[in-house]
Amino acid sequence: MATMYDVPADDLIEAVAEELEDTLEEPEWNQFAKAGVDRELPPEQENFWAIRAASLLRKVADRGPIGVERLSTEYGGSKPGSNRYRVAPDKRADGSRNVIRTILQQLEDEDLVETAEGQGRRITPEGRSLLDDTAGSVLEDLDRPELERYA
Repeated sequence: MATMYDVPADDLIEAVAEELEDTLEEPEWNQFAKAGVDRELPPEQENFWAIRAASLLRKVADRGPIGVERLSTEYGGSKPGSNRYRVAPDKRADGSRNVIRTILQQLEDEDLVETAEGQGRRITPEGRSLLDDTAGSVLEDLDRPELERYA
């Protein structure tokens, strides 16, 4: 049986995003919201909401219990630190907490994630089985001989 650790993260996130695309509803405000203060424009990906949800589900499973604050740090980037007259080093900027919090709430409604009081969010058995089952199907589709020992 393959687990989420046996397949490349990009392939797993893409496959889980396809499964979550029908169940999660993207809010109307997301077309105007930036993914973080270091971004200039909202995301242009067509299925950004599903991809971010799949990525969050994987991160909660890997690092959970984890809170919104730490997740926003992980999805952040660097913001230029220059002002009008001189150049300063780049500064660290967090990702959008509202996007992360809303997706986590939707994942809770689907019983894939649960709240651990005082600790953050953790994965449920249903969420773990979704990741592992999807990893098994991704592993079958991959044409990489070095990963065949897990199949």
